[in-house]
Amino acid sequence: MNFRFSRLSLLWKILLSTSVALTLLFTLTGWIVLTDATRTTSDSVDHEVNASFKAYQSLWKSRADLLSSVSLILSTMSDVRAAFGTGDEATIRDTAGELWARISDADAIFIVTDPRGRVIASLGGDLRPSLPGTLEVVHVAEAQFPKQVSGFLAQADRLYHITVTPVYVHSGGGLELLDVLVAGYDVNRRVASGLKDATGGSEFLFLANGRVVASTLAPDAARRAATGLAAGDAQRVSDGRIEYAPLIAPLRDISGARIGELAILRSFEGARGRIAALRRNIVLLWLVSLGSGLALTYLLARKIVQPVQELDRAAAEIARQNYDCRVAVRGEDDLGRLAATFNHMCESIQQAREELIVQERIATIGRLASSIAHDELEQAAEIQRRFLPAVAPVVPGLELAGYNAACRTVGGDYYDFLRYPGGQVGIVIADVAGKGMAAALLMTSLQAKVQALAEALADPADVVARLNRSLATTCPGNRFVTFFLAIVDPHSGEIAFCNAGHNPPLLVRQSGEIVHLEGGGPVLGILPATAYEAQRCRMDRGDVLLLYSDGVTEACNPAGEEFEDRLLDLAREARGRSAAEIVQQVHEAVRDWIAGQPPADDITVVCARRTQ
Repeated sequence: MNFRFSRLSLLWKILLSTSVALTLLFTLTGWIVLTDATRTTSDSVDHEVNASFKAYQSLWKSRADLLSSVSLILSTMSDVRAAFGTGDEATIRDTAGELWARISDADAIFIVTDPRGRVIASLGGDLRPSLPGTLEVVHVAEAQFPKQVSGFLAQADRLYHITVTPVYVHSGGGLELLDVLVAGYDVNRRVASGLKDATGGSEFLFLANGRVVASTLAPDAARRAATGLAAGDAQRVSDGRIEYAPLIAPLRDISGARIGELAILRSFEGARGRIAALRRNIVLLWLVSLGSGLALTYLLARKIVQPVQELDRAAAEIARQNYDCRVAVRGEDDLGRLAATFNHMCESIQQAREELIVQERIATIGRLASSIAHDELEQAAEIQRRFLPAVAPVVPGLELAGYNAACRTVGGDYYDFLRYPGGQVGIVIADVAGKGMAAALLMTSLQAKVQALAEALADPADVVARLNRSLATTCPGNRFVTFFLAIVDPHSGEIAFCNAGHNPPLLVRQSGEIVHLEGGGPVLGILPATAYEAQRCRMDRGDVLLLYSDGVTEACNPAGEEFEDRLLDLAREARGRSAAEIVQQVHEAVRDWIAGQPPADDITVVCARRTQ
């Protein structure tokens, strides 16, 4: 049999294969449709019910999110906090009335209570007739403050979806709860009708405390449907006239307790009619397609064979790597486009082979260039590290330590320790604006100038002024330098310093008091004629001087919070440790603060601690 079939021409192979395939396909399709018609009806309605439930979830979530967002914005408004902070009920009611006039909604309620749940103001809706003097829901929500809490509330014979929002204010002891905002929507027939329109005709029943509180059905039909649901029939429910497929979802209050149910009902009537029409159409299509398919297959197969044979011969040439082979394009049908695509493929292969050779050469050159640039940067980084102190000098009565890490291979931060003949020690920290190679080159020039000027001048203001005049002639227009120089006498504790626009260093007293060393003048490299002024203070035994660059204070955690406030607390906590331990602790705290992310700027920390 296989031998005889293999000897048939391609035309007859196509005809026989298509005839058998069409017969089997439509026979199987007809059997499936006739057998599964009833089940398809139920499944289609179930899918519609589930789709309606998803649409309900989306619509309800958008309303709840809007309600939560408005309440949260109101709770953080300074005017609201000021009014609520007065404690005057008339002022609170007036403020609540003004806010309600701006955002009021026909179905919305807006209530202000004190922290114990006592109602101060009630606006919107028609909740007032059944509103108690104290809302128990506030006590229930209090366990989850300061978070917003949302859920359903059954009040008398009404149902509401509410959001409870606490209003806090900062006080000396932390956050203080002023009042509580309770905002919500009345779940009524208008809400249920809106859900029905949005879900393409599904019926909605809201049940609370065993009663129907809102429905799109007539009252009698709604009661009968609720009775059927209470009987526990999860597959079918009837209102006495129409049969529905139900989907039940719980309604929960703000504590998560179930206080009611939402029933979404989808009628079987429309689905059954559609399935019956579909069955008839498939049977007719089966008969027509079977006859016409057999006839057309024979006619079209004859035209298909010739182009296919040409493509077969051309494909054999391609297999022999003869990419100059082309086929004739006859017409604009699929085979014509296939022939044109075949020709274009041959041309593309020829071009791709040429481009591949070029790309391989370019990639080789790129790898070589990247390797050379990397080696050069590593050498530059090593040279830059040698400009910084390898170890802190040993000075009797004064502990010194420093740390520097560039955010790129090279950086623009600089620190140094300078020794003076009288035993004094100069402490320098600077930050060149920008990052990378340009900042590193300017930092190198700055280091050389500082070393030369510090040996000749003992007044910090004179050193800074000379540096500024020199840098103003060499700095590009978009560059500047922040600079701080302190000259410390370890015997007397006297400090003479000049701050040129740098982050103010912290002088941490042994008592825990923190002094910011400010004053001196603006940044270097912009105005050559600027005059600078030296400032003076004193370090006592146990005091700590902590210098840092903006890469420390501006380091951000994943939430976008900067490290600056944490640095003050850390400096106060670590004041009893050695200078090296303080530097190490600041470095580790910044690393933990950014949670493993690469630093956004160069980080430099310098510490001096007087020990006698």
